Amino acid sequence: MFKRLAAGLLAGATLSTLALAAEAGTSRPVRWKTGGAVWTTTSSAFKTFFDDGEITDRALSQGIAESGWTADEIREGMTKTYDVDLIGVSRFLYSEDGEKFLDEQTNSYYPYWMKKKTAVVALRSAIIADSVDGQLSSAGILDNLPVDFALADNGASDGSQIVCKPGLDAPRDTSLLSWYVFLPACVQANQILPAEPVRPEPVRGLW
Repeated sequence: MFKRLAAGLLAGATLSTLALAAEAGTSRPVRWKTGGAVWTTTSSAFKTFFDDGEITDRALSQGIAESGWTADEIREGMTKTYDVDLIGVSRFLYSEDGEKFLDEQTNSYYPYWMKKKTAVVALRSAIIADSVDGQLSSAGILDNLPVDFALADNGASDGSQIVCKPGLDAPRDTSLLSWYVFLPACVQANQILPAEPVRPEPVRGLW
């Protein structure tokens, strides 16, 4: 009974998150803040880059240059898809470990207006929304962000992200686009999949 109740609550929370993502969206998924300056990379600029590799935005070009990866590597990494289970992803992201993970993953990249106050909810919303079809990618997460996100490097934050891949050299270990490349793989690895049903052994006869 308690398991069914927990599953129902989780499903309700997931549907609420999906509703939030469906009602809101952003055309400015990355706003690069350095000191008093703000450079914006729009969804359309990312789409152009993902579709044909063309970089039409100066801030995106700078972000790639500072990522530690080539443009082709970023493009390939951010469009790569990972098989996930929606309930498994939701279970992880709503767990205590998942909340901690989301808080860490929004170290310097969080909603432009509400900052860390809504960072966990907003990033979780984007990840779950992109997991609905059983496929997760960096490009999909970015496309499903419900509000403008900013990478802050202006005193309040140092502009570094906690990239979910140990052993990387700088700047790959802290850059935003490197963080995006490895985020879906990390979510896939940590999803809490439903347990396989126990199948009893067939009854053997006495002869």
